[in-house]
Order: sequence, then C-alpha cells, then structure tokens
Amino acid sequence: MKIAFLDVKTIGRVNNLDKLKEFGELAVYPVTPDNMRIKRLKGVSVVITNKVIIDKQVIDKCPDLRLICVAATGTNNIDIRYAFQKGIDVKNVTGYSTGSVAQSVFAMLLFLMNKLKYYDSYVKSGAYCRSDIFTHHGQPFMELMNKRFGIIGLGTIGNRVAEIAEVFGCEVVYHSTSGKNTQNAKYRHLDLEELLKTSDIVSIHCPLNESTRNLVDLAKISLMKPSAYLINAGRGGIVIEKDLARALDEEIIAGAGLDVLTDEPIKSDNPLLRVYRSENLIITPHIAWASIESRDRLLDQIYANIKEFAEHNNNIPK
Repeated sequence: MKIAFLDVKTIGRVNNLDKLKEFGELAVYPVTPDNMRIKRLKGVSVVITNKVIIDKQVIDKCPDLRLICVAATGTNNIDIRYAFQKGIDVKNVTGYSTGSVAQSVFAMLLFLMNKLKYYDSYVKSGAYCRSDIFTHHGQPFMELMNKRFGIIGLGTIGNRVAEIAEVFGCEVVYHSTSGKNTQNAKYRHLDLEELLKTSDIVSIHCPLNESTRNLVDLAKISLMKPSAYLINAGRGGIVIEKDLARALDEEIIAGAGLDVLTDEPIKSDNPLLRVYRSENLIITPHIAWASIESRDRLLDQIYANIKEFAEHNNNIPK
C-alpha cells in the first residue's frame, strides 16, 4: 500500500520512522501546504497527519484513501463524520506523552520558583567570582513542600502531575471543568474560584472547548495569591494572554510557565513577548509532549494502527 506522512517535521527526528516501510511505499514530507494536499494523496491508501487538515474536499478528491492516522490525540483537523460516511477509518494516538508533559510542567515550575535564570546569570556574569562569601541571596525562593498544588483538569496527564506534586510534599486539589469528575478518592475537588484563591501553584490540563476557551482571564488570575505560579501545558486559548501579560507586569502573581499559546507559532505582537519582568515568565514552543521517548511511542502507536488496519484489509493495493 502507499502511505504518505504529510508533516513529519512536526514530530522531529525519530528512531522508528522506517518501520512504516514494512507496509509498502512510504512518502515523507516535512510540511504540506493546503494546495499540495490532494496532489500528494493521489493513489495513497494511508495518510499520516499531525496538523494538516483532511476535510471533505480532500476526501472527495482522493478516492483511494482508506485510513487516516492522526499523529496526535486531537482529531479536530479531520472531518471524521464525512470520513466514516466514505468508509475511511480514522485512528489517533493516546497516552504517549503523559510522562513528557508532566516532566516539562515541573521543569518550567522549578525554573521559575528556584530563580534559576537569575542565579545562572549571576555566576556566568563573573559576579560570583568577586563575592566575599560562598553563597548569594539575591533572589529568595520557596520550597514546594507543604504548598497547595491546584490542577485544572484531572485526566491522565493531570493525574501524573498530581502524583509528582505529592512526591514534592504538596497538597493536591483539582477542578473538573466538565463537572463530570468531581468525586476522586485521592484528591479533593474544589470549585474554580476556591482553587485559584487557595493554591500556590495552578497547573492547567483540561481540553480546549467552549466551556474552557478564555477560562482564565484577568479576573480569575486576580483571585490568585501574589506568590502563586500559573502553568499551562494543556491548550492555548484557555488563558487570555494579554490578561496574563498585564498580571505579570502588575505583579498580581509571581510567575507563569506556558508551553501552549492561542496562536502557534507565537505572533510577534503577542504582549507576552513584552512582559517587563521577563524572568518571571517562561514560554516554550509546544514541546512539553516531545521527549525522544514520547515521539518514539507516538510512532509505535501509528505503526500498530496501520498494522491492525492492514491485517483486516487484505484488498488494499500494494
């Protein structure tokens, strides 16, 4: 069968991409603009896409298409209903990035809380060479021990973050944005206002939907403690970025870490790029999910999805 990966650049270099050649001819494209989608899918049975849109227009123009593999968990770039009407299977991948995202949450948090940018710069500037004592206390920092760690969205990743927070000695509380997960045997559920008011760290792990879009605005951030930190490794669009920039400039909260943004790549006029005390903000380019191991697991799941499809469809052209 013919397989096309339309945007392999989105997953970077992986160790197991060539495994897909077991199933037939593999065409790999770094990125695919909209006007090249149909051309690249002519005669293709299996398409792999991370963010390239596969809509009704593409499906109608590519009659050989039998399987759409999404190289991500979210399937909002696929017209799933129409694909199913046309007898095309759609398979996504799940759970591959849990450890990677959880690790990245604490990497951002500890970078901020321990003032690592300041202390690294202090040493490398030569100031430490001139010190008359063995230490330096220019920026005080707090411990995570005995702090309240509030999680918005206690799904698979939220649960892993909660487990790690407990190892640090935190009290974990959570808020369910859907209202469907309010009874947890291990952690206490709070309404959003109480969670924001009482937590020392707020970490966002809920999906982006109509009830969570622009959920965290200036009014919500203003409920938080001046010493609190906000982390968003969930979805861009949940936090209103201009409001967060203002909150940081006005020192309403102590700091924020973001791995996701409303527009990706970030726009050059985003107010977060002009925050006055930038040391209190860390932004990473949507890489929390992307450890080497996570990306290998992602490809392994895609491989398994294609294998299952091939085993049940012996009539696919080679």
